[in-house]
Amino acid sequence: MKKLSPKLQLNWRNIDHIFLLTVIALTAYGLVMVFSASAPSAFYIHGDSMFFFKNQAIWAVLGFVVMIVVSMIDYKFIKRFIMPIYIVAMILLLAVLFIGQRINGAKRWLDFGFSTIQPSEFAKIAIVMACAWVLSKVKTIDVKESLPHLIICGMLVGFAAIMLLLQPHFSAILIILLALGIMMIAAGIPMRLFSVIAGIVALVGVIFAIAEPYRLQRLISFTDPFQDKSGDGWQVVQSLYAIGSGGFSGLGLGRSRQKFLYIPEPQNDFIFSIICEELGFLGALAVLVLFALLLYRAVKIALKAPDRYSMLLVFGLISLTIVQVLLNIGVATSSVPPTGIPLPFFSAGGTSFVFQMISMGMILNISAQPKKSSKTEIRESDSFE
Repeated sequence: MKKLSPKLQLNWRNIDHIFLLTVIALTAYGLVMVFSASAPSAFYIHGDSMFFFKNQAIWAVLGFVVMIVVSMIDYKFIKRFIMPIYIVAMILLLAVLFIGQRINGAKRWLDFGFSTIQPSEFAKIAIVMACAWVLSKVKTIDVKESLPHLIICGMLVGFAAIMLLLQPHFSAILIILLALGIMMIAAGIPMRLFSVIAGIVALVGVIFAIAEPYRLQRLISFTDPFQDKSGDGWQVVQSLYAIGSGGFSGLGLGRSRQKFLYIPEPQNDFIFSIICEELGFLGALAVLVLFALLLYRAVKIALKAPDRYSMLLVFGLISLTIVQVLLNIGVATSSVPPTGIPLPFFSAGGTSFVFQMISMGMILNISAQPKKSSKTEIRESDSFE
């Protein structure tokens, strides 16, 4: 059997250039908005209005290097290490519970001195990779054949969910479950079985959502944030003020008023509000169009993928991104309860950006792969090799 080589190579003529250019455009747009949104708080906290921008720019360069390197590694080579990758991700999640850094009441970060990382970002990718491989085994739309594979996926996700609940990191679980649901649909899981599973998961989610007082309070404040606009509803109310102030064309780049310590850390979870305030409807529309284009190209890549595993992997990875986009914008517009989810490519955050670029690199590698025959697809999907 021919051994797979980790030699770095990529046919740049065959990659999806529009997908790559969209990633570049999103990153550039995000850097501009991080600088604009963070300047007041960066000066207030660090005495340097460019503090967050400089950090994000460094991570952006590193992220692009990582994306290029990952895009040059054959996805079939990475496929051989799915279980080791998953195990390492689970070990890191476990480590957070014992030696993690507690910020704002949650243990989600590991401090490595030069930087802190959020293992949940790594875990999302690892779970998508593992579940894509398991679901790629489903060859027919049959409940009896599908159920064992879904049970395995449930175990993979369930183990991670337990540790994420202990952190607690409820939003990460939500993102993983939604991405997995999209992968299940793409895999052709029978809809009646999918509906039952989705119903059970939704019921459990509601129970967990109202079990903790702070989560219940978030739900209550979400229904009418202005009822407690100086308390739990503060961030959402300030976000709505920012969005409403922007109008059609915005107040102008750098002219946001809400970023002056009204919205806490405006360069993070509520950066979309600053975009709306400074660039208006047109700026927000540009964000949505870029993400829609990213999704469109990713779906095209998935449909042309060499095999079921790579197809499901692309669907899973792009789902992680788009689900976060929808939830983040939903929070900023008071369409969904606050979840603390950053906006991909825009929100300041080093390691989360790097892991985002790892996902983009894997999608780019798959985009450059030739489409294979159905017989080859079936043979390769049966093995890690």
